[in-house]
Amino acid sequence: MQTPIVVLGPTASGKTRLAVALATEFEGEIISVDSRQVYRTMDIGTGKDLSEYGTIPYHLIDIIEAGKAYNLYEFQKDFKVVYEEIQRRNKRPILCGGTGLYLEAILKNHAFTAIPNDPELREQLSTKSDEALREHFQQLDSPYHAVADLSTRKRTLRAIEIATYLQQFPFAISEEKPALNPLVLGLNPPVEIRRERITKRLHERLQNGMIEEVQGLLDQGIAADQLIYYGLEYKFITEYLSGVWDYETMVERLNVAIHQYAKRQMTFFRKMERDNLRIHWLTDSFEEQLLQARQWVEEKKNRID
Repeated sequence: MQTPIVVLGPTASGKTRLAVALATEFEGEIISVDSRQVYRTMDIGTGKDLSEYGTIPYHLIDIIEAGKAYNLYEFQKDFKVVYEEIQRRNKRPILCGGTGLYLEAILKNHAFTAIPNDPELREQLSTKSDEALREHFQQLDSPYHAVADLSTRKRTLRAIEIATYLQQFPFAISEEKPALNPLVLGLNPPVEIRRERITKRLHERLQNGMIEEVQGLLDQGIAADQLIYYGLEYKFITEYLSGVWDYETMVERLNVAIHQYAKRQMTFFRKMERDNLRIHWLTDSFEEQLLQARQWVEEKKNRID
C-alpha cells in the first residue's frame, strides 16, 4: 500500500500545481477533494484547470451533471472506490482540495454521513435560537459529540439530527478509526499574497468566459436557484445575469466573498489541527515546497519502515 499524500489549502494557494508535481515524482494519481469540481460543465468557476494535469490521471472531477444533487455521503462512497483502485495499481493516491468538510470526513472515516435526514425533527427545531440549538445538542449523549461541528445553524441542526438518531439506534454506527494515515501537506500563502492572487485570478476568469459559462448553464435549463446554491462565482454571476447587480457591483461583491471564503477555509483547517490532524505547512516558494515535501515523504516512509 502506498502512503497517500494530502495537499490542502485555501483557494488560490497553488494546490493543483504542487499535487501534479508530487504525482509526477512519486508515481501518483490525483483525487480531487472539491465539492463543486464533481460537476460537468462547471469548469471556469470551479477552477478545474485541467490543463495543469498533463498526463497525470485525476479522479472525482466531472462525474455528475450540473444541477443534480450530490452530497458528502456519495462523495465518500465514490472516494473509496477510486482510492482502492489506485492502491491496487500500486500508485500513490494524492488528495488535492480545499473542501474542508469533505477532507475531514475522509481522513476521519466518518460514517455519520450515512444517517438519514429527519424533516420532522428539523421542523420541530426550526423556531429555536442558535444558542438554544447548541444547548439542545449538548443534552444529547452520543458518539457524535467528539467530532460535531456547531459553527453554523445548519451544522448544528445536522448534529442534533445525528445525535438523536444514535440515541434511538445506538449500534447503527461502529467506532470510527482513521483509515488512511496520510502525509498531510498544507499551503497557506501570506494573506496579502493570497488576496492579490484571488483578485487577479477572478479578473482572468471573467475575461476568459466565466460569465458565458454561467449563461450556458442557465440555457441548459438549470434553475437560477440551483446555481445560486453552488455559491461564489455561480451565485453572484447568476444574480448579475438576473439583473440583481450591475457588473461593477457584482465583481466587487464576488471578490470580497472569495476572500471571505478563503478565510473560512483556513479556519476549518486550523480546526482540523486542533482535532489532532498533523498538517505540515510549507513555505510559499514552489521550489522550497517541493524540497520540503520530499523530506516529509522520506520521513514518513522511514517511520513506516
